[in-house]
Amino acid sequence: MRVLVTGGTGFIGSHTVVELIEAGHQVVIVDNLVNSKRSVLDRVARISGTAPEFHEADIRDETALDRIVGGGGFEAVVHFAGLKAVGESVRRPLDYWEVNVGGSTTLFRVLDRNDVRTVVFSSSATVYGDPDEVPVTEATPIKPATNPYGGTKQVIEQILTDLHASDPRWNVALLRYFNPVGAHASGLIGEDPNDIPNNLMPIVAQVAAGKLPEVNVYGNDYPTRDGSGVRDYIHVVDLAEGHLAALDRLAVDSGRHVWNLGTGNGTTVLEVIAAFSAATGRDIPYRPAARRPGDVAETWADVTKAERELGWRAGRTVDEMCADTWRWQQYALTLDG
Repeated sequence: MRVLVTGGTGFIGSHTVVELIEAGHQVVIVDNLVNSKRSVLDRVARISGTAPEFHEADIRDETALDRIVGGGGFEAVVHFAGLKAVGESVRRPLDYWEVNVGGSTTLFRVLDRNDVRTVVFSSSATVYGDPDEVPVTEATPIKPATNPYGGTKQVIEQILTDLHASDPRWNVALLRYFNPVGAHASGLIGEDPNDIPNNLMPIVAQVAAGKLPEVNVYGNDYPTRDGSGVRDYIHVVDLAEGHLAALDRLAVDSGRHVWNLGTGNGTTVLEVIAAFSAATGRDIPYRPAARRPGDVAETWADVTKAERELGWRAGRTVDEMCADTWRWQQYALTLDG
């Protein structure tokens, strides 16, 4: 298929682009490069052997999207573009609503106008809010979001659900994934935020590399086995393969589908720090800090539905996630230099 990937130079987007190209799809990327770098395109080409077509554009720019989609001949869209940091969304809610919801609405309007109605959406486990029980299944009730980022994901899911209800030609996969970490085994691409990272694994990696002094562990008094938060960390390549599986499923089973993408296992923040220290042979200094607004104590996925319907299962371990992240971090240091 010819596939449009919004946010395709970002962390998850770039890894999914690699998997799409290696599966034989033609990929076109739209990204505004606000939190990514153009140089990732060359590194994707080195891994996959193919340079994806690229357009620098914002998903809020309807004129630019019309120009790209109108002549693109697309059969499907994988939609990643948006702001993604929980803590930042609490501080800057208007930006998150404008970019994530406003941009998505503009994108869907352009797609509809150009008869492109197959969408794989990058959603999040944050749509479940603070769940009453874990593991979380796709039937777990959607509770009020604990932060604006999660709220935007809930609204975009609802928009796509409403579009499918209004017109069954809309073919939608809502992928609720948990905590993506790791990097491509080549070490050529990984999470590379333009600003100070907001997520745990790149912070730990930068501490190991000496770029940051220590890891702030937000909350050491949660009702968990070591007091730190528990999350379901999934390797980004496993996650990218999940997007490919969802796209394949939509080709034979149209409709509106929801799948959790995770490992089915919870790991604490302190366990991640210990695993990264073991992978690198370096001490990772950390200090307890106050809980962040919007964070929940623990969450991990029930992935039975994805395994059954997509034939997909995450297979990479936390140790592999740490080793691949460190390989990427060492390469990233050469880019910075």
